[in-house]
Amino acid sequence: MTKFTSFIVLAEMRTGSNFLEANLNDLDGVHCFGELFNPAFIGYPKTQDILGISLQAREDDPLAMLDRIKAQDGLCGFRYFHDHDPRVLDRCLNDPHCAKIILTRNPLDSFVSWKLAQATGQWKLTNATHAKSTQIAFDTAAFEAHMRKLQDFQIKVLNTLQRAGQTAFYMGYDDLRDVEILNGLAAYLGVAARLSNLNRKLKKQNPEPLEARVANYDEMRVDLQALDRFDLDSTPHFEPRRGPAIPTYVAAAKSGLIHMPLRSGPEDAIAHWLAGIDGVALSELKTGFTQKTLRQWQQDHMPHRAFAVLRHPVARAHAAFCDRILLDGPGSFGQIRASLRKVHRLPIPAQAPDLTKTSNYDVATHRAAFLAFLQFLRNNLSAQTSIRVDPSWAGQFTLLQGFAQFMMPDAILREERLQDDLPALANQIGIAADEVLPDMAHPHEAWLTAIYDAHIEEAARAAYTRDYAVFGFENWG
Repeated sequence: MTKFTSFIVLAEMRTGSNFLEANLNDLDGVHCFGELFNPAFIGYPKTQDILGISLQAREDDPLAMLDRIKAQDGLCGFRYFHDHDPRVLDRCLNDPHCAKIILTRNPLDSFVSWKLAQATGQWKLTNATHAKSTQIAFDTAAFEAHMRKLQDFQIKVLNTLQRAGQTAFYMGYDDLRDVEILNGLAAYLGVAARLSNLNRKLKKQNPEPLEARVANYDEMRVDLQALDRFDLDSTPHFEPRRGPAIPTYVAAAKSGLIHMPLRSGPEDAIAHWLAGIDGVALSELKTGFTQKTLRQWQQDHMPHRAFAVLRHPVARAHAAFCDRILLDGPGSFGQIRASLRKVHRLPIPAQAPDLTKTSNYDVATHRAAFLAFLQFLRNNLSAQTSIRVDPSWAGQFTLLQGFAQFMMPDAILREERLQDDLPALANQIGIAADEVLPDMAHPHEAWLTAIYDAHIEEAARAAYTRDYAVFGFENWG
């Protein structure tokens, strides 16, 4: 087992972390220094310094505080809540020599206890005769916000440990009253000491049932029934995560505008617009960026604006189908086309049709082929096919999430409003681009108009459920 040189208790207010700390400190060779990285104080509310490091010194160099903890005799650590100094969290989580203790409690109990402590000003109790009691009015919106913060933090901790190949010692609030579990924690920490009994200095606050602690208890019960605790209404999302796709970004030759393209959108039209605002040829636009060259471009173009453009899922899927699957061209996917015909039985012609002629490929044939492609997309985007999820038809929400790993677009525009929004965006950085507007017509739009109906719309919604929900797309056309 890894020899630990420090530990971190990952908990929240009113989860029993004070009681856990008291018992840890009763183990010979173990010391917990409280909320060492609370932004408001160091360790404890009235403490001036810990191990010779003041609050200001800790703020200036929090990692020095971690090093000081590790340098102590025995095994030392601290309690950490989701709103403590974030600069130390990744360092601790990724350090295999830092033991992780994760303490949780029923979030409703901890929330009510937290609100009661705020109302009474009593955060610790060592003498039951001094207990203060009151009732709180339960605020459903505040509880939901509280839950979201806790869940986001817990997911971050879990995923970081998973990626680092580490595990933690998990404890629930009720486990704190079991001396054998606390001694199991001592074994996990690798210390020889054991507890013979529990620390009795701290007393449980607010032992009354929830009915006695919450003034609007009946209202709370009704509100909580409406909470989707199991996330039943969530949209299933199985698309693979994507990177920021930096090499695909297209910047104006001179002006501080850069397009972060969502594939199968109006890329050509926007490229012509970017070239037009500077009066240059398309070949002079800048692309093929790396993180380093993109940062340099940002520094050289002040002010600048980055933007992405949403296209309706029906139109975007149709563009991907025509340009990548149905027709031959520099961006078409011949192997995927063959697999769609052979394995997925899509009614696609063996040879790319001439869309200017309808003798061998008419509207009915096109509708059947595109509808089958949409049905394939539903499976493909749900990770149920062996064919890759190409950016040409990946969900626009997923692509934007990938962009955000490096930078967020300043504006997410919509194709149907580009005539107004592109000039407005250019005007933000002092470019008068009112007269230079792209031709927004897609080369295959007439075919889509001819085949579009309720079945096409329904199939697109089934494939792109999340994009429709997130971006509020209405029916196409």
